[in-house]
Amino acid sequence: MHAEQVEVSSFLSQHRPFDDLPVTARDALAQSIEIAYFRAGTEIVRFRDPIEDLYVVRSGSVEVFRRNGELHNRLAEGGIFGQMGLLMNGKVRFPVKALDDTLVYCIPDELFKRYCAEYDDFADYFEVDEAEILRDTISRSVELSDLTTAKVKTILTRPLVMVSPDWTVQRAAKHMVEQDVSFLLVCEASSLSGEGESGLKGILTDHHLRQHIVADGLPLTTPVSDVMSSDFKVLDSKAYVFEAMFMMLRFNLQQLPVMRRHEPIGVLTLSDLLRYESQSSLLFVKGIFAQQTVKDLKLYAKQLPSVYVRMVNEDANSHMIGTAMAVIGRSFKQHLLSLAEEELGKPPVPYCFLALGSMARDEQLLVTDQDNALLLDNDYRPKEHEEYFVKLAKYVSDGLAACGYVYCSGDIMATNPQWRKTFTQWKECFVDWIDNPEPQALLNSSIFFDLDGVWGETKLADSLKTFVAQRTKNNRRFLVSLARNALGRTPPLGFFKNFVMEPDGRHGKSINLKRRGTAPLSDVIRVHALAVGSDAQNSFARLDDIISAGILPDGKGRELSDALEYISMVRIRHQAHDIEHNEKPGNTINPEHLSTFERRNLREAFQILDNAQRFLKYRYHSQSAFI
Repeated sequence: MHAEQVEVSSFLSQHRPFDDLPVTARDALAQSIEIAYFRAGTEIVRFRDPIEDLYVVRSGSVEVFRRNGELHNRLAEGGIFGQMGLLMNGKVRFPVKALDDTLVYCIPDELFKRYCAEYDDFADYFEVDEAEILRDTISRSVELSDLTTAKVKTILTRPLVMVSPDWTVQRAAKHMVEQDVSFLLVCEASSLSGEGESGLKGILTDHHLRQHIVADGLPLTTPVSDVMSSDFKVLDSKAYVFEAMFMMLRFNLQQLPVMRRHEPIGVLTLSDLLRYESQSSLLFVKGIFAQQTVKDLKLYAKQLPSVYVRMVNEDANSHMIGTAMAVIGRSFKQHLLSLAEEELGKPPVPYCFLALGSMARDEQLLVTDQDNALLLDNDYRPKEHEEYFVKLAKYVSDGLAACGYVYCSGDIMATNPQWRKTFTQWKECFVDWIDNPEPQALLNSSIFFDLDGVWGETKLADSLKTFVAQRTKNNRRFLVSLARNALGRTPPLGFFKNFVMEPDGRHGKSINLKRRGTAPLSDVIRVHALAVGSDAQNSFARLDDIISAGILPDGKGRELSDALEYISMVRIRHQAHDIEHNEKPGNTINPEHLSTFERRNLREAFQILDNAQRFLKYRYHSQSAFI
């Protein structure tokens, strides 16, 4: 070796992880290294730029930043950066700037990955404890997204304008003009003088004034309490921007009061969100409701894959993407139901259109079918009303299929008479499933334990969810049977924790990340959630309730969350990759196409699933005392 290469090898021998390499390997590394110099203040790597080297600080110092510009770390002699980008997707995850005049060694990506594969100690330095690295990977992906770090309280710009319920609508209208607002919060009179709690009672908008005063001809002396909306949603000030966005889209809200300790501190509007973040999913949803016909919706739906890819490329996490895709799916259903009612006329009795499965859990991705049902008012009489709802169900189901939501192969759709029931009939159906849990029947019906109302009298769905949560809580026989069914789909790990792949006509041999990963994780979480009486539908929200109930060993709830997030993101990124390469997206992958880092994390996530299923078998059996 040349003298300068000897010096490089000597330097590396003084710093981890290079000090544990065999001398020959370290010398080979020294001969492949390139040296780069950066003046103080110079950007060394920029966020999202391609990265092809691992960097080692030889002299000087550097600053490592998060995406939002916050300082993440400072590194001096022997410090290493760039590994996260190399091990993940080949793009810079944390931008780096030279703090002083700095000399760095550049180790080629190919050599770095080869050494990770050949030398366990070298690889372990970058991966340490696998569960901890998995958790760090998840937390880093969250940190990279502005929408997951920004709290709603930081983007409130409108002054709080409140009125008393006993104000006349004329006085309220004048106040709107004076304050240049289109809505008012209606609160108890004592709060307007600064005494007592706010007692938020409702929202009054200019739409209410037009509808009730102008159109209905009510007198100007009508009290505000008679025309305001008392059926409103609120959001805590600690919630994230993305949670506000999807809540407003899901419930078609124009205003969303933001609360701190039960007191309103401001009101968020859709225009506030648009000014903050022109997120494509937000604009896409607004576009759905602008379409006039099913033909228009079918054409518009072709843009959805591009929206999906954009969210992935903007580092959205699986919860954000799953929620966005579920909101989009609900929006298609809602607009199709609106168009159906325009064509068929007013429904003869109240009803609620139900979403089931991944859409109800806010965990929907791009490759999905339609799972839905109809919940009818108890006044429903088949001879008089059935024809209307048969036509309604067919209109919606055919429309969804035209928009890319394929028909359910198991026929779990509102077009199937078996899944059009009155509220009382649905309760009787759940009572039978819960009190007489036959394995096959329970296997076929498990999807109905993830349900949500998307249109019509959604309070019927809320009541049904509450009924189910109360009926299943601590119900030994039901939970034992449900847990047994949840063990049917196992993670793809062999005896020595190697991946077990299955034949696949498209990829040769592969792993189905939905069937062997996210689905069994959701099954495990569902059992625990029903055991503790949680009426949450989303798996992450269910885990919050499960952790609060204290039924899992310390740290295991967080591990389940990390595993679900990681497997979901591998699945999501794979689908986005397929779309970008003009291939049909799917749920299967070949682990050989992943980096060493990604394979280890995936194996750790599957191991967490395996452990969770073992615990499920231990906790829920006929002789257990889990109640």
